[in-house]
Amino acid sequence: MIEEQNLGGTISDKMRQAIFLHFFLGTLVCLSLFCVKAEDPYRYYTWTVTYGTISPLGFPQQGILINGQFPGPTIECVTNDNIVVDVINMLDEPLLFTWNGIKQRKTPWQDGVLGTNCPIPPNTNWTYKFQTKDQIGTYFYFPSTLMHRAAGGFGGFNIQSRSVIAIPYPIPVDEFTLLVGDWYNSSHKALQKRLDSGIPLPLPDALLINGLPSGSTFTGEKGKTYKVRVSNVGIATSINFRIQGHNMTLVEVEGSHTVQDVYDSLDVHVGQSVAVLVTLNATVKDYFIVTSTRFTKPVLTATSLLRYAGSSTPASMPLPIGPTYQIHWSMQQARTIRWNLTANAARPNPQGSYHYGTIPIRRTLILANSETKINGSLRYAVNSVSYVNPATPLKLADYYNISGVFKLNSIKDFPLSVPAVFGTSVIGTTLHDFIEIVFQNNETTIQSWHLDGYSFWTVGYGSGKWTPDMRKRYNLADANTRHTVQVYPQSWSAILVSLDNKGMWNLRSAIWSRQYLGQQLYIRVSNDEKSLFTEFDVPDNALYCGKVKHP
Repeated sequence: MIEEQNLGGTISDKMRQAIFLHFFLGTLVCLSLFCVKAEDPYRYYTWTVTYGTISPLGFPQQGILINGQFPGPTIECVTNDNIVVDVINMLDEPLLFTWNGIKQRKTPWQDGVLGTNCPIPPNTNWTYKFQTKDQIGTYFYFPSTLMHRAAGGFGGFNIQSRSVIAIPYPIPVDEFTLLVGDWYNSSHKALQKRLDSGIPLPLPDALLINGLPSGSTFTGEKGKTYKVRVSNVGIATSINFRIQGHNMTLVEVEGSHTVQDVYDSLDVHVGQSVAVLVTLNATVKDYFIVTSTRFTKPVLTATSLLRYAGSSTPASMPLPIGPTYQIHWSMQQARTIRWNLTANAARPNPQGSYHYGTIPIRRTLILANSETKINGSLRYAVNSVSYVNPATPLKLADYYNISGVFKLNSIKDFPLSVPAVFGTSVIGTTLHDFIEIVFQNNETTIQSWHLDGYSFWTVGYGSGKWTPDMRKRYNLADANTRHTVQVYPQSWSAILVSLDNKGMWNLRSAIWSRQYLGQQLYIRVSNDEKSLFTEFDVPDNALYCGKVKHP
């Protein structure tokens, strides 16, 4: 029986039902496959953190080890991987790890600083769970509590691009991770005691590359190209990095692909990371990899070796010469590091599709660092406020509406000529604000500033005092994005930030003695909406302390 007839033929009720059933089942299958594929891979780590005897300078010292290693193990992952790290704290002090440059999108609870987390008590464990959401690049982790960072506990954190996202250079045959940092003969507790007694830290005693002042070796084959990831994991000094007889092509800075300029040496300031390509096109032998301190007297130097496969010829002197105190040279080099506008980063859209230079600025913060004394004791301050950590993490107090922990906008947006005071500085902002931050350094030493939760555009560097006229000199076209910016002596640096990541974010000096004695603050990024699309709830395993009791 014909039920219906048209130009396309006849359709019976049974056929309609069959078509609908096939369509419905096919949709379910597609959705199921999507759900399976939407779950990004998990990487699990268990870290036992202990004290141990290390001898980086030839005599035994107490260091902080992760699974018996100094430096700690490198985390190797891919964009959007889920990272699960169970930290077992076997130290005699509370401990936290922070993930330098990992944005913690939706998961500010995992940032690992005292403004977001209660520290992990001794002889207990706590598990971090976060995602490397929409990130690529070169990073590192380190202990953020007290002066632990001066004793070790740091390691590399490398995020590879997904296979479906093109990278703007030929894939290197291998990678080398170099963790470069200054080092003290004194223990972290002795350094902390010195600071607590009001005495600033002296010049470090040495530089280390992957925990050694010399001797670490990286082997490659002639004619091949390698990616070299370099992070300054130190607590005090900028460094210059170079490879004897080889040029370096800069390709990435803290998660952003750069214009691929060629350098014979690069400055890397405290807390910063870069990645370069090096082609082994010289004579088969060994070559020195050299790092040296910047803006210090005397200049400290560390070396490692680049060894060509099959080499039987040792590296020969002299070491390649690097800059020492040339501030203008360093500032000029910083201005040459630019965003690769046509390259993809973690997503398929080009980096340059975000026209940051056309966005109206909602607020300007001018932050001046200073060395000061409060009640006769050495402190460091921002806009005349020296930060003090409350017993209750700011994030927990904010989440549970607990009063008496902090007050929004307790620090001014600009510096004042008033005596420094203790305080818990929190700047209140609204989600999706676009702000300008000017770091004003009136001191004679270089500064390094880091912002958790974000990358920002480094639009300007200049000498002297910043004024609004300096905006005419901003790079509003292809300034590079990064998470840590240097501020030269008696100079300023300007950044632009799109506040698209909800949370309580630490803005701090990466020079750890200054951070420890107050040169930091927090930026609260919030709105009136509570949504899992912008921020996850407090995790089930959250630690509670201070005024917050476990619900």
